[in-house]
Amino acid sequence: MNYFKTFTLMAVLTAVFVFVGNYFGGTHGMIYAFGFAVVMNFFSYWFSDKIVLAMYGAKEIKREDSKELYVMVSNLATKASLPMPKVYLIDSETPNAFATGRNPQHAAVAVTAGILEILTPKQLESVLAHEMTHIKNRDILIGTLAATFAGAITMLARFAMFFGGGSRDNDRGGGLGMILMLILAPIAAILIQLAISRSREYGADTGSAELTGRPQELIGALEALTASVKQRKAGPEVQPATAHMFIVNPFSGDFMASLFSTHPTLAQRKANLEKRTSL
Repeated sequence: MNYFKTFTLMAVLTAVFVFVGNYFGGTHGMIYAFGFAVVMNFFSYWFSDKIVLAMYGAKEIKREDSKELYVMVSNLATKASLPMPKVYLIDSETPNAFATGRNPQHAAVAVTAGILEILTPKQLESVLAHEMTHIKNRDILIGTLAATFAGAITMLARFAMFFGGGSRDNDRGGGLGMILMLILAPIAAILIQLAISRSREYGADTGSAELTGRPQELIGALEALTASVKQRKAGPEVQPATAHMFIVNPFSGDFMASLFSTHPTLAQRKANLEKRTSL
């Protein structure tokens, strides 16, 4: 199913680029846009994880750098029967975490400096178990591709704004076309994220509870992370296109962003986890 979703995302990205290329450049524009989409799909599949990690300046952590964190991930990987993923640290006060990569053999788990400060070791383990479940369920490729594609669609909207002039623009009422593109492109990116994220988060929460045997610890972690996000605005290093990758939406404190949240609410996630405590 995830492979089908991957193909669908790539097809959607290609179709959007071809449509916009044809609108603004006719046949030649469509050909160029198609070529760009093909290249974008290739690099997104093979290198999207590296792109996302580079966006956040993530630094790989070895055992000697942070033994407790590294061993925690290693133990969870063993429990989940997964290869040891690479571990990364993001120098950000915003407490959060995400997993990325194209498959379990090429996976990475990234945590921010902020999350290490506010969670207890057991809460942190539950968060890492959540991310390991994403890896096990092969959610990470979909999530990482969606981040790359959302960024590409937003870039396309900006491209349309700056290069949408000329006779073709006038013939087709291009001013309106550019306005629509600037409005619809970010919405399309959000819809891509919404389509893949909510069920994934429920599944990863449940997987964390099963892996650690302590669903209450994840509930505590989610409460602490959500409260922290509400108290502070996301830092400038946090990219909206990657919001769906984090364990909690880093923009949850913003009212408009919450309308398009890629995550279930805290209450919904707690209800899902509390079912595990009664088993």
